[in-house]
Amino acid sequence: MKNRLSQKTSSTVSTLDDLAKLANYSFMDRLNCDPDATENGADHAPRQVFTGHYVPVTPTPIKDPEYVAHSKNFFSELGFADSMAESSDFVRMFSGDISQVPAPMRKVGWATGYALSIYGTEYTQQCPFKTGNGYGDGRAVSVLEAVINGQRWEMQLKGGGRTPYCRGADGRAVLRSSIREFLAQELMHALRVPTTRSLSLYVSKTEKVKRPWYSPGSRSENPDMLISEAVAISTRVAPSFIRVGQLELFARRARKNEHPKAMEELEKIVLHLIDREYADVIDQQLTTPEKVVLLAREFRGRLTSLVANWIRVGFCQGNFNSDNCAAGGFTLDYGPFGFCDVYNPYYQPWTGGGHHFSFMNQTNAAQRNFDSFCSALRQLLVSQQDALLALDEIQREFPEVMYAQMETMWAAKLGLGTLNTESQKALYKEVLGELEALMMQTPVDYTIFFRELSSIPDDIGPLKKSFYINSSHDKDAEEMDQRWAEWLAKWKTLLNSTHEANATSPRTSEEISSQMKRVNPKYILREWFVVPAYQQAAEGNYALLQELQDVMTQPYAEQSKDVEDKYYRLKPAEFFEVGGLSHLSCSS
Repeated sequence: MKNRLSQKTSSTVSTLDDLAKLANYSFMDRLNCDPDATENGADHAPRQVFTGHYVPVTPTPIKDPEYVAHSKNFFSELGFADSMAESSDFVRMFSGDISQVPAPMRKVGWATGYALSIYGTEYTQQCPFKTGNGYGDGRAVSVLEAVINGQRWEMQLKGGGRTPYCRGADGRAVLRSSIREFLAQELMHALRVPTTRSLSLYVSKTEKVKRPWYSPGSRSENPDMLISEAVAISTRVAPSFIRVGQLELFARRARKNEHPKAMEELEKIVLHLIDREYADVIDQQLTTPEKVVLLAREFRGRLTSLVANWIRVGFCQGNFNSDNCAAGGFTLDYGPFGFCDVYNPYYQPWTGGGHHFSFMNQTNAAQRNFDSFCSALRQLLVSQQDALLALDEIQREFPEVMYAQMETMWAAKLGLGTLNTESQKALYKEVLGELEALMMQTPVDYTIFFRELSSIPDDIGPLKKSFYINSSHDKDAEEMDQRWAEWLAKWKTLLNSTHEANATSPRTSEEISSQMKRVNPKYILREWFVVPAYQQAAEGNYALLQELQDVMTQPYAEQSKDVEDKYYRLKPAEFFEVGGLSHLSCSS
């Protein structure tokens, strides 16, 4: 996610005027504006957008904004003074009113269109015009690009009001879903998983909207009531927000020759993506076909690594369509996401997601998105036979690369050294296969199990902290305990053999344990932690939100006993199968 530029900031950014000096709008300056758009950004009703990379849009401010939270860690990285988050002009801008921003900031933002592919199949019926020309950023409005400490960042308001892509919706996000996304981005960055970042979160003290949601304790699959919720605007930040779906949109227009500039616009967005996300690894002097081939290879590496990291930390994106797949290779769009409590390869937090977007199927979903990505790029290589063959090979090798990333990830979670011999590789497959079966049959808490394993216990006692069924009185339980004990012994044999064979001085158990604890987090964002935080926030009490933010920004650390007692524990039985806790409809 790094795109280092020459511009540097030498001092703390403590006012909006300081930030304004760093503004640099590459997307609007280098790419094509929709020719049917208004210059002033008053473009808030659904309509078809036939051409251009963006539509100028002014965000719709929320009424009577109030500070909820900001990312202290990200502010520090950017060189921002914490006080700025509550200053009146910063609050005004990042709650949607950009009418008074200082120059050279602009008083208009932008929204983008994209295509929709679900598991590799492109759909157009989801747009109100049945053409695909009305699908895009319905409530996300970018308001600033800035080069800060040599790195370009785009700042986007989620819940910033209607755009031409709003499909008749109100363009708003509510406090509940905004808190979920804010905390998830904070956690994912702390987990060292590439992600969009949280900047700030503001709520309206007076503006509310109605949303379908679950009645208390409801076991309904889908929401069973309408509730009135406060609207909020969160600002998420990334080097760019270019999605696989955007490339697909321009490739479709080029393939169908929908307008005279269609092929030019496809090439422009692809080259812009390379400038924004891959400038450090793709030489500017190369030809376009050479760049396109390198782009595919680099994106494949990032995407496979990303999904392996998701599985490492128990994260399920829930809705991994191509429009929710960042072309920069990081986590984008925290809607119906969730973290595994009980290990289940088919874990799926979203009621509409099905098995195709479930936890352990994310590797296959990623391949479908990569196929869509390559299909879009292919339009630029139609007369370049060598480049097409190279692209085909990169695409064909995706499963092999994905498998290698997963093997590396599982080896790290299990604390293993390099698997050198055939006997080690065979034992590894046996250990991993038996573990997955045991985790399902017991069942176990995914996070707690691997954290306890990271201490390299002498027996299965500590591991049983992660067991959701923990009775040792019946015969079945005794048999399961015996199977776990045998597995633990087999794992330790593999652990010792991979470390003894790979070092002149074998690593100690303490060193291996420390290494495992750096990849197996102790704390994750379980939904039953988040619900009381957003419920209290709805009443104006942000203390629990701030506490969760503190805990989740140090997920690998051994924290206080109070934190451990509260946040390192099994999911209570009463929360299973409850709507909004164990499953949710697409978050709003």
